[in-house]
Amino acid sequence: MSEALSGYVLAVAALVLFTSGILVTKVASTRINLSLGFLIATSTNVVFAALAFGVQLALHREGVQWNWRGFVLFALAGAFSTYLGRWFFYEAVVRFGPSRASVFQVSSPLFTAMMAWLFLGEQLTAWLVGGMVVTIAGLMLVSYRPGSFVRSAAHDAAAEPSHTLLARLLQSVFMLGLGSSLAYAIGNVMRGTGVRVWNEPILGALLGAVFGLGLHLVFSSGKRGMLAGLRSASRSGAWLYALMGVTTISAQICTIAAMRFIPLSIATLITLCTPVLVFPLSHLLFKNSEGIGRTTLIGCAMTLLGIFVIVLR
Repeated sequence: MSEALSGYVLAVAALVLFTSGILVTKVASTRINLSLGFLIATSTNVVFAALAFGVQLALHREGVQWNWRGFVLFALAGAFSTYLGRWFFYEAVVRFGPSRASVFQVSSPLFTAMMAWLFLGEQLTAWLVGGMVVTIAGLMLVSYRPGSFVRSAAHDAAAEPSHTLLARLLQSVFMLGLGSSLAYAIGNVMRGTGVRVWNEPILGALLGAVFGLGLHLVFSSGKRGMLAGLRSASRSGAWLYALMGVTTISAQICTIAAMRFIPLSIATLITLCTPVLVFPLSHLLFKNSEGIGRTTLIGCAMTLLGIFVIVLR
């Protein structure tokens, strides 16, 4: 198998695993609150990656050649992707459903291109700018719901005057989705750079998971109640979040490995095209409970079209 083909196979495997994680998140969130579930999933990331790394060391006895630059890049990638990106994304999944939330993930190549223009001096062509415009327009259509740009809360704005326009905007699917996409883009750039200077995808995923979990423990509120919450949590919900942790860390390992063999933007695009699988599976499993209409579908199509224009420019 050629290196390029290996990269594509790994990227497609990551796509399937990420899709599974998205769907499991939607089910698990109805049984355990998001904060506790995030802790379970991220802890599972660390445990599973550590086991995988142990197997790697057992099979390859030559050990690991340490690389400080790779270490720093993988650690920062964990801070952006494992902590920030995933928190934003899971929040969007719980608030607005897997189908709408997953569309925002595929906009990461858009931010990758923007960062390359700002920090690496890459030229912005007319095709690239056009792709950005189409992508943002598509994201706005996905966000739009007649009569409400954000999810209806338990109390409406009249009942809670403190809910300002800015506060509601920050809780919208548009802002949560874009926050997730930007964080994932930064993390992917760091992972892609890291695996090319230090070819250790499993260790890289483990480092990212460790730093992501550390940040979650430091910045999460209600740390004292976490242990009590774990003891009283739904067993089935805990197992679902653990399963989601296995799928996401496995997907990260596959993605990092793919970045070694194929261009970063192509690997990112393939692994983040989850709507291609999430839409039909969500409709089949959840009976279209999210009320996905024509506007959302058009927005998804525009988003995907814009991303393809950017990556294949």
